[in-house]
Amino acid sequence: MIILLILQKNIIKNNKNLTFDDFNKISTKLTRLSVEESLKLIKFNLKNLGIVHDKFVNETGIVNNNEVEKTIKKLKKNNYVYDGKIKAPENEKSSQWVERDQLLFRSTDFGDDKDRPLQKADKTWTYFASDVAYHNNKLERKYDVLINILGADHAGYIKRITSAVEAISGKKNQLICKVSQLVKLIKDGKPFKMSKRKGDYITIEDLINEVGKDATRFIMLNRSSDVELDFDFSKVKEKSRDNPLYYVQYCYTRISSVFRNVGMKIEDKIKVKNYDFNYKKEEIKILKKISEWPRCIETASNKLEPHRIPVYLYELASEFHSYWNMGKEDESKRFIASDKKISNDKLVFLKVVSNVIKSGMQILNVETPEKM
Repeated sequence: MIILLILQKNIIKNNKNLTFDDFNKISTKLTRLSVEESLKLIKFNLKNLGIVHDKFVNETGIVNNNEVEKTIKKLKKNNYVYDGKIKAPENEKSSQWVERDQLLFRSTDFGDDKDRPLQKADKTWTYFASDVAYHNNKLERKYDVLINILGADHAGYIKRITSAVEAISGKKNQLICKVSQLVKLIKDGKPFKMSKRKGDYITIEDLINEVGKDATRFIMLNRSSDVELDFDFSKVKEKSRDNPLYYVQYCYTRISSVFRNVGMKIEDKIKVKNYDFNYKKEEIKILKKISEWPRCIETASNKLEPHRIPVYLYELASEFHSYWNMGKEDESKRFIASDKKISNDKLVFLKVVSNVIKSGMQILNVETPEKM
């Protein structure tokens, strides 16, 4: 309801000459303005999250450019479309289901459980038909791989749309679908139950205002997309290892403090002539973790699993903090010696850790502050 009020307010504010005496005269324009204002709101929220899309494609534009007809024609040419009848869905009584002739896509040719309608009773296109045309549009723009991000309630949609893309392109596995599960908000130790009727719900804008862009991005990316996420407001604000963002950022901050204390900056280049270092077993353990970084990036990219990056960074930070804390008891494990100097081996060690933390956070588009 609040979102609708915002859209109404913006439409009235930005269209002073619009009169509301006869709704039938302005219904088409209101529809267009509503879509435009909705997109503005979506883009505003995405920008606040640090997300900018190179291109937005409007379904209305696809339909108005007759791209649906063009795509259906292509499918007909290859005998993937026919006039037929659909039997009653399992959740509906057969006696109440009216079979009628429909334009159908042969989705069963590609392993789907039933053929899918492309037209409604009034001969207008179904959402599925528009989606097929949109994917054809992407193929014509020469994208070699198509990726769909679908909500948890759209998992059943995967087979039909991948079937359609295979029919259009003539290639298997051209479309990859990733299902994103729900996010549960936890507030004051309890699940936050939202109610649109009461106006008791949280928007993305509210979430960013509450915890910031970095926390929202890092926590959202910190789990596999096919697993439900518990977003705990209190933990996101904690300065402890229970807050993965803080723990990773604090790792970088600690390293920055070492550089400052020896009169250097963390971004300074290190000049070392002799690399004959002798690292302790705890340092070697961390360096072995560092060696996994290229494989982490490769796997995250190839499998489209960005959560591997924040998970890896948290594990690396945990190893580093454990070693740092050892220095409280053992002087040999402190980075700065009693003479206020740092050895080249420790300098290089810190530089390597900081470089990985920095590069990983840049990939996630999250800040790495030098002071906290």
